Parts: sequence; structure tokens; C-alpha cells
Amino acid sequence: MVTALALVTAVAFGVADFLGGAVSRRSTALKTLVLSAPMGFLVVVVAALLAGGAPAPGPIIWGFLGGLTGGVGLITFYRALARGPMNVVAPVSALASAVLPVGAGVLRGERMDETALFGVLLCLVAIGLVSMERGGEGEPSATASLLRRPLDSGPLMALVSGSCFGVFFIVLKAIGDGAGLWPIAGARVGTLTVVFTALLITLRRRGGERGPWVSGRALIGLALLSGVLDSGANALYYLAVQDGLLSLVAVLTSLYPAITVLLARVAYSERLRAVQRVGMAIAVAGVALVTVG
Repeated sequence: MVTALALVTAVAFGVADFLGGAVSRRSTALKTLVLSAPMGFLVVVVAALLAGGAPAPGPIIWGFLGGLTGGVGLITFYRALARGPMNVVAPVSALASAVLPVGAGVLRGERMDETALFGVLLCLVAIGLVSMERGGEGEPSATASLLRRPLDSGPLMALVSGSCFGVFFIVLKAIGDGAGLWPIAGARVGTLTVVFTALLITLRRRGGERGPWVSGRALIGLALLSGVLDSGANALYYLAVQDGLLSLVAVLTSLYPAITVLLARVAYSERLRAVQRVGMAIAVAGVALVTVG
């Protein structure tokens, strides 16, 4: 059950990230989140009311703090996706978001049997392989690119976003159960706080000039759907990690780039390199071993 929840979470995250990145390419990360984040909050509140549980202050505050890091992660991740390519940005972020929880799980004393452990290691290798990018002869080196455009570098922003997501995953595990989905509602408040604070800062720097918002029914619908799926994925992850190992659930959840990469392949014709195909095959093998173990 835990494995199934984690894999469904990965699918939801992958689709949400693809949709959010697609809208960000036609607008900005912040303007996309101004639509998706409030929708996600409404969905979580309704789910929390239906699921029951006591809205205790402690878990909600911890959820809020986790949501702050998650909000920073979303802004940097959507900006990275807008810079692209998606088939590089998403896996880099996922690898960072997986490594931190695995380390935290080991420090917590989590232990897996040999089969499951080998499956987790295969999943980590798979994420790394899927993230490999070809460097052209005429292209500047990665170091030079980061020095010239540190804030606009997709891989660097992906690394920052993945670290934020990793912290978020760890916090949700530390909250514990018994409070229903209210900690996720608190997390969405934290995300909203980051998003609208960043928006106010941006407007102030530009003298109140906000530029065009996300327009068109299709783009608005995609942004709202991205918020719904992202919040749903957060809730599913929270449920899975309360019953399972942090290191296991976080790694399976971090396989979401496979979904983002496949959708980018269909929508933007972003070609998969041979090493990326190998990475996806290894990911399937890793998930199978984790399921058996």
C-alpha cells in the first residue's frame, strides 16, 4: 500500500510539474503560482474537512514551516522549468529531493532489507542517469554558465528547488499522524505566504508594473489543474510517509521526472538520449525490487 501511494504521488507530481512548467514558459513562475497555489490550498482544506482529524496547532505550524521551504522550491523549480529543458531540470531537482530524505532516514535509524535497499539504490542511479545532459562543442562550460547567469541557470535552480523539496519531505515525516490532513493545509498556507511575498517584492522592484497575467482559458485551466495535482500529491505523500520509511517513500516519490520527461517528449519533442532510456529502465527495475522487498 505504501509503495502504491508513493508511486501515485510520483505520477501526480510529474504531471503537476509539467503543467506548471508549460504555463511558466508562456508567463512567469510567480504568475503561474498565483493561480495554482490558492487552488491547491482550497483543495487541501476541503480534503482535510472530509478526512477528519484534529487541527492541532503544533502539526499545523510544522506544516506551515515546511510549506515555506516548499514554496521557495516551487518558485525556483517553475523558473527552472521555464528556462528548460524539462528533461534536464526535473531529474536534477528530483535527485536532490531524494538524497536529503535518504540521509535523514539513515540518521533516524531506518533499515530496509537487502532487496528493498538495492531497489532504492537503483532508483537513485536512475534519477541521475535521466538527468544527464549532452554538452555541445560550441557551448560554454557549465561552470562558466553558472558564473555568468547564476540566477537564470536551470540546473542550479533545479538543485536549489530539489533541496527545498527534500527538506519539505523530511518535515512532513517528522510531523507524525493524528492530525488528519491539516498539516498539509498549514503547508499550503506557508507556500501561499512565500508566493505572495515574492510577488509583492517583484511588484515593488518594478514600480508596480506587473505585466500581463496568465491569460486564456487553456493556460488558466492548466495552472489551476497543476495546483490541484500538486496539493493532491502532497497529501498522498503525507499519508504514505506516515506508514512507511522516509528513505523509501521519498525515493519512490522522486521518480516523478519520468512522467515529466515523457510528457515533455510528447508535447515539446524533447528527445530522450540513450542514457536516459537506460535510466528509465533501471527505475522500473528499482521499483520492482522495492515492491518485492
